[in-house]
Amino acid sequence: MNTTSSALLAGARMSGRRVLGAYLQEARAECLRYLRSPGFVLPTMLFPATFYLMFAVVLGLGRGADGPRFLLGTYATFGVMAPGLFGFGVSLALERGNGLLTLKRALPMPPAAYLLGKMTMAMLMALAIVVLLQVLAVLVAGVSLAPVQMLRLTLSCVLGALPFCALGLLMGTWVKGDAAPALVNLLYLPMALLSGLWFPLSMLPPVLRSLAPVWPSHHLNMLAQSAIGFDTGSAWPHAAWLGLFTVVVATLAAWRLRRYG
Repeated sequence: MNTTSSALLAGARMSGRRVLGAYLQEARAECLRYLRSPGFVLPTMLFPATFYLMFAVVLGLGRGADGPRFLLGTYATFGVMAPGLFGFGVSLALERGNGLLTLKRALPMPPAAYLLGKMTMAMLMALAIVVLLQVLAVLVAGVSLAPVQMLRLTLSCVLGALPFCALGLLMGTWVKGDAAPALVNLLYLPMALLSGLWFPLSMLPPVLRSLAPVWPSHHLNMLAQSAIGFDTGSAWPHAAWLGLFTVVVATLAAWRLRRYG
């Protein structure tokens, strides 16, 4: 019997209370591990905030008087992409390479606890990013936001981190640790650019503009803009597309993780 099967049987014999405790302990450990890694936390938190201050406040770019509000939505989307892509993609690739994932599978813990711990970390980071951006928007950029708008934006961005967790998980099963950072950046930055997060889609060539709905970042941006008062049509098609994307990509990633682990 291999180590994965042994861990599964051990997890199956655990009481419900112990299973819940295992999930909570793994989520806590994963969050603490990243909080103690300033090389991950500081860039993830400060890059979106710095870009927002630079373009919305210092340079005053955007859509006239609504520019700071519009850029709040785009940089919130840009910010919450990173925890899932880097927290899942890069760390999973590294942990597969150094044997930590094999060790985790051999431990008497629920198999999903490892992935749910990373997902919790990514969602908490997304929460911190969107709250920081809203504070800057209101106190520095002078954006007026109703409480319901702030709540909608926060929920959209925190839940919107999940598609990027799934995408990061898939990428982490595909490449080795040393190649993961380059591959993630190769996807992260062009995806933000082609989704209209740095400047309006109208500035892109027609062919690239027509491909924007392919990217999950485009749909999350539409939800973020809708949350803060811009008319982007019905939110449900965007939410449904993100949900379908998450399920399909996560299923493919789980299959690859079981097969190639």
